[in-house]
This record gives sequence, structure tokens and C-alpha cells, in this order.
Amino acid sequence: MSARRVLVTGASRGIGAAIAHAFAANGDRVALHHRNSPGLDVTALPGEGHAIVSGDLGDPASVRTFVDAAAAALGGLDVVVNNAATAVEHPILEQGYDEWQAAWQETLAVNLVGPANVCFCAARHLGPGGRIVNVSSRGAFRGEPRYPAYGAAKAGLNSMTQSLALALGPSGIAVNAVAPGFVATDMGQAIMDQGDGDAIRAQSPFNRVARPDEVAAAVLFLASSEWASGSVLDLNGASYFR
Repeated sequence: MSARRVLVTGASRGIGAAIAHAFAANGDRVALHHRNSPGLDVTALPGEGHAIVSGDLGDPASVRTFVDAAAAALGGLDVVVNNAATAVEHPILEQGYDEWQAAWQETLAVNLVGPANVCFCAARHLGPGGRIVNVSSRGAFRGEPRYPAYGAAKAGLNSMTQSLALALGPSGIAVNAVAPGFVATDMGQAIMDQGDGDAIRAQSPFNRVARPDEVAAAVLFLASSEWASGSVLDLNGASYFR
């Protein structure tokens, strides 16, 4: 199979970096998106022909610019992974109204409207055999009491995934999502190190959390499957059922 041309948003660290590395190790060419990480280095990836693009997911004009830049750098797009996200803690009884509004606006802009705009722009470059994979969360199903906008945005992302699977299927483009539970990224590890680690690990009968490479493997699978289109793949170590 010839090398695919892959755009991964939020690829500077954590899950996004693992996803980018997995595609590159598979022989694909990857455009790594970041918002403001000038130190990002494509030479850390296996293979050649990779690129770096930057832009703010909360800015529709910026989204169009970086998606088009990725397509130009790679000579087109075959796979798009919407991984970039933000999480702002905003429990409803502990914040003022202005802070509540700001948290919702930022979270929806980056976690839902931004990926929707990426899909819109990328669909102009994807042809038959194209794939879109959205990185969701188990929080879309179980609720996030301290991050309600995050849970709501991920639930919306799941719905959008299924809507676009129907809309783009006739064009030969498959759209899927993966919904991880807790993942041991740098940020996730910092949370566990604050004293919540035992409780977080105990949510799964395996008594651990996911590794970023495990999420990347699931994304790679979904990016290779047409018939899974419309799926939201739970990847939470049996820590939550729906």
C-alpha cells in the first residue's frame, strides 16, 4: 500500500504525538499540527516527507489555512485525525457566570466547532478511500461534573462523527471516532501524581490507565477500515460501559 498523507491535529505531545509516530512508523507521511509549539521537530518521526503546520482551532480562518497548508505540503490528504482538544475545569457551583461562559466558549470552539471546521476543509481534499478519525472521550457518555463543557463537546463530536459518516459515505470517505478513558500522557500522569493515581487506576479491572500508543493503535485501525464507518470505539479498559 502506498504511503498515505495524514494530518494529525494537536500532534506536539501526548496522544497526538503517539498517533503521528504510529502513522509515520507505518510508512505514511504526516503533517503535524500544533497551536504554538515552535520546537516541534519532524526529524523525530520515522521516515521522510513529513511537515509541520500551525493554527488556532478556535479561529475558522486559521483552520482553513492550516488544513490547506497540510494538503499542499503533502500533495493532498488521505487521513485526518481530529485529536487537538482543551479541558477547562468549571464546576457549576464553584465559578462565577463570566468564568462559566468563558469555559464553555473556549471548550466548544476547540473541541467541537474546530474539528467540524477541520472536517469541512479536509473534505475538499479527501477523495474516495479517505478517512476521518475523531478522538472523543468516555466523558461523552459517563458525564464530567467538573468539566461539563468537555463532556458535552465530546458528545457532540460523536454525533457529528455519525452524521458525517452518512454524509461522506457516498463519496467513499469513512468517518469514525475513538473514545478513550484516562490516558497516561504527561498531563494525565501529573494528575495521577497529585494523589489520585490509585483511584484512577482502580476504575479499570486491569488496575491501570491507557498508554498513548494504545490509543494510537486504535486510530490506526479505524483509519484503515471503511466498514467501521460511523463507529465510536470505546477504549477504556472496561472502566465504563454503555
